[in-house]
Amino acid sequence: MTSVAELTESRETRETRAARESDEREGADPGLGERVGTFVREHVMPREGVLDAGGPEADEALRALRDRARDAGLWALPLPAELGGQGLDLSAYARHAEAEGASDHGPAALGSAPLLDVRMLLRHGSDRVRAAYLPGLVEGGLRACYAMTEPERPGTDPFLTATTAVRRADGDWVVSGRKWFTSGAAGADLVTVLARTDGAPRDRHGLSLFVVPTRSPGFRVVRELPVLGASGQWEIALDDVRVPGDHLVGERGAGLAVAAERLQLGRTLRSLRWLGQAQRAFDLLARRAATRGGARGPLHTHQLVQQHVFESLLALRTTRPLVHEAVARLAAGEDAHVEVGLAKVAAARALHQVVDAAIQVHGAAGLGPDTPLPALLRTARAARILDGPDELHVTSVARRVLDAHA
Repeated sequence: MTSVAELTESRETRETRAARESDEREGADPGLGERVGTFVREHVMPREGVLDAGGPEADEALRALRDRARDAGLWALPLPAELGGQGLDLSAYARHAEAEGASDHGPAALGSAPLLDVRMLLRHGSDRVRAAYLPGLVEGGLRACYAMTEPERPGTDPFLTATTAVRRADGDWVVSGRKWFTSGAAGADLVTVLARTDGAPRDRHGLSLFVVPTRSPGFRVVRELPVLGASGQWEIALDDVRVPGDHLVGERGAGLAVAAERLQLGRTLRSLRWLGQAQRAFDLLARRAATRGGARGPLHTHQLVQQHVFESLLALRTTRPLVHEAVARLAAGEDAHVEVGLAKVAAARALHQVVDAAIQVHGAAGLGPDTPLPALLRTARAARILDGPDELHVTSVARRVLDAHA
């Protein structure tokens, strides 16, 4: 009879072979996906404790990982080749994003973390902004973050944005307001800020995006906002921060269109990474079930444990095609609102389900520091809120489907 471990091994072998054959057809490095996965498992995952803690030791560990990734030829896979990346398009990169995202620190260690900022500035940044910041973002010397949500205002309703940007007579802007749950703000060199340039709160027009250097007078980090105990999120204040006129991203008043473009890709990338983390949890689940014994026999002989394995595998296998369908539509430049909404909700649910099952099969060991499962569970719970709560996507997708049938 095929064991859980053999099932997992055969699946991994089939998927590795499929990815290699796909790369060969497109002229890509046929072993790239395998090398990405090995790098994350052997170098990034063992350093997660240090990286999670933050501080100078974490910065040093990240620098060492980045140097190792460059030496391994794995640096900045989806970033433009002319800027120092490897130039993989979205479809090609998506095949490796799961393996890269199996650790929360994988994208930063392998240089793909600034993908959203690089694409946004390439498409909508001024010549000066592109020249000043893109090389540093791709090389890893500059860090960027994105600030949209505000305290006391629903993150799902950007029309209520209270942060303002006022045009000066000399063409510069003065930005004032507060943002929170801004990922990586404490160590960022740049922050992209959504602000109201015209109209009043609740107006559906008049919102713009600005690239703000964090060294600008008036910019400050207010406090850290740990998410279920984990660091990385911050509240920031912009007290009359002067921003050069050419640091407007896109057209004045077109901020939401640029933000929507960014969010669509961002949600899809998160979904790919959540799939990678769900796969990581499934592998832990399968290994535990296959090797753990007790007074009543090996765990893998228990029907309820087998059900955990089956339901988790089903969640992974049914979610993966949804996520890659969203990737395909985005890569083709097609409308992907429905596909991205389905992918985001499905990936968040799958991650939560698989991690929960893995913890259950591990028992008390799944609650302690000896496995990554507690951290994965924290990510899984936050996933149902990040990039818009699941309820927002359920409503949005349902309305679009119903409108199409009206």
